[in-house]
Amino acid sequence: MIVNLEKFIAEERPKWEQLGAILDRQAQDPWRRLSLAEARELERLYRRASADLARLATFSAEPETREYLERLVARGYAEIYGTRNTSQRFRPWHWLIVTWPTTFRRHWRAFQLCIALTLVGVVFGGAAIAFDPGAKQSLMPFSHLQGDPRDRVAREESGKENRIDGHQASFSAELMSHNIQVTIDVVALGMTYGVGSAILLFYNGVILGAVAVDYILAGEGTFLAGWLLPHGTIEIPAILVGGQAAFVLAGALLGHEVRKPLWTRMRVVVPDVATLCGGAAVMLVWAGFVESFLSQHHQPVVPYWAKITFGVIEVIALTWFLRFSGRSAEVKQT
Repeated sequence: MIVNLEKFIAEERPKWEQLGAILDRQAQDPWRRLSLAEARELERLYRRASADLARLATFSAEPETREYLERLVARGYAEIYGTRNTSQRFRPWHWLIVTWPTTFRRHWRAFQLCIALTLVGVVFGGAAIAFDPGAKQSLMPFSHLQGDPRDRVAREESGKENRIDGHQASFSAELMSHNIQVTIDVVALGMTYGVGSAILLFYNGVILGAVAVDYILAGEGTFLAGWLLPHGTIEIPAILVGGQAAFVLAGALLGHEVRKPLWTRMRVVVPDVATLCGGAAVMLVWAGFVESFLSQHHQPVVPYWAKITFGVIEVIALTWFLRFSGRSAEVKQT
């Protein structure tokens, strides 16, 4: 029972205002994480305000104060007990620099498997061309790669042939859609317990190895590096990330070392599979722009050393990003 209502309100109002100030700060920055001390203070002030509201509810006097306190308690309740739902909202920047790279590192073994399958394909394709140059008619799906590399380089460097001149934007869109489709195919084939994904990754490696050896044997290694490095250093890892997602999915289907129902296993891995697919899509969009606006322009328009340097910088940046980005968040979680 409140003996002196005015004195009670005067004594408790500073606590209410303190609670309101904390809630205002959180409203201005919803993603700000409270420290342990701040969280305890918030809970203490909320419980005290709730108790004060219960005591005021027995009085008909001070309706404005009671309404103010009701709103304050409601905001405190939403902040404390609604935090879990709020944290699940999609935050693009957080997803890009924390969720995606940490998910990638969590499934590093699946990515290693993709690298191994692709490298086996590279060795096979390169050996096939080295021992039988005529095999490229069967191995290479693109007509512009089936001719003599020296003829193509001569045409490209002469400037007489520029099949994308004035159409870079549309060509870029075509590249993005094609590469994303390939990656989607790799991921979807994870439903074959990973067998289809493994075959597709191997075949992509075969094409890459065949093209590389064909141009190197023709003495056009510099052209090859200047052509492939700017976009390939992102495009190829993107397809590997798609394969990584496929093998994560395949692992859930196989259920090795996890004795849980299939639906439970699938529900656990779906967020990671979606994150990896999203990351691969981001990489392929970038690779499409680079291939259209840089990779397809050759010396003397763009020096090979500049294109190769750009590709090397991309490799370093991507490696650092996937290895280190978001590590501070991982430490906090542990």
